[in-house]
Amino acid sequence: MDVLIRNASLRGRPGRWMLAADGGMLTVVAPDDPETTSPPEATVVDADGNLVTEPFVDAHLHLCKVHTLDLAGQEPLSAYTAGTMGAAMGAIESAAAVKVRQTADAVLARARSAMWESVRQGVRVVQAFADVDPVAGLTGVEALLALREEFRGLVDLLVVAFPQDGLLRAPGTEELVAEAVRLGVNVVGGIPWIEFTDADAEVHVTRMVDLAHQHGLRVAMLTDDAGDPSLRTTQMLATALVERGMTGRASVQHARATALYPEPSLHRLIGLCRAAGLGFVSDPHTGPLHLPVFTLADAGLPVALGQDDIEDAYYPFGRHSMPEVAFLAAHLLDARTDPELERLFDMVTVDAARVLGRPAHRLEPGAPADLVVLDGRSVREVLARHSPPAHVITGGRIVATTTSATTFHGRVPAL
Repeated sequence: MDVLIRNASLRGRPGRWMLAADGGMLTVVAPDDPETTSPPEATVVDADGNLVTEPFVDAHLHLCKVHTLDLAGQEPLSAYTAGTMGAAMGAIESAAAVKVRQTADAVLARARSAMWESVRQGVRVVQAFADVDPVAGLTGVEALLALREEFRGLVDLLVVAFPQDGLLRAPGTEELVAEAVRLGVNVVGGIPWIEFTDADAEVHVTRMVDLAHQHGLRVAMLTDDAGDPSLRTTQMLATALVERGMTGRASVQHARATALYPEPSLHRLIGLCRAAGLGFVSDPHTGPLHLPVFTLADAGLPVALGQDDIEDAYYPFGRHSMPEVAFLAAHLLDARTDPELERLFDMVTVDAARVLGRPAHRLEPGAPADLVVLDGRSVREVLARHSPPAHVITGGRIVATTTSATTFHGRVPAL
């Protein structure tokens, strides 16, 4: 036995529980028994009644852009978050200026700090986007591939080659994405709505899906990310997947324009996306429009919440805390009841894994010993506090521990 956790609360299971790990796998998940002893070499953790869950999954992070807000200035941030996002395209064009002198080393240094936050915050899997274009070249991809190796065994980094500025709009980008695939990225990205015409958007979709199909990779596309109800690039992606037999091999990010769709159009899209096996990622805190999250989830489509940005041209905050993301979503999606909060928690853990096509292990014997000991005895308490986990356990070993304490000075009434 390597680790024994005592006095734990588990979701949906009354009472106090103990969990044991050996050789990187969970070997015991059972009601806590005070008679159980552990070998002297085992690390014993007293959860003190707090919740123990699977680790977090972030299905959407622009890791190559973290901590670049001061480089980008306020103009793109103001444009992207204004009104109903009518100026989103202009914001992206303006934000591209930070890439003119970008180096792989600079991206690596900024992104490394965010990855250490991933470890501290118990984020086990990150789908990380790296811009690929004639200005940035492959600097973002090279940096994130290096980080993937640095953090192997701590965080599974799924690197996305992302043509942020378009394919047809930025000649040479398609060849760079293909080179990124040869370098070993995990996912082929796309942002078809950024093209100037629907015809060009459809070419963007088909070329990126074909590239992924050719190399057996998944697809992750930012679709319909503006306040324009006429945008239909989510539909284009779903159609391309069905036509190529790639059902269940892609995720949609944002799709904010669907919030403005007439109800019949939205339900037609839902049916098509079910046929394509599409999963969705929403980041409601980073823009004034957001995907109709619960409508899609109620229709049986897997939906995740993502961090999206950390202190960049599109969002000025972010700690890579997925409970914080869910806490913000609870307000923005008007989700207040315990059952709704449980659903949001699924969207940063097990449902997020489903969106990425990964097995969502539960806390059962035989599952990987990846888990977090949280600050709170229920999902509601965890989201209300959105503190870093007290302990992060990966592969059966403790990789991060966070404590906090307050000292009161002077006369303070007793609790």
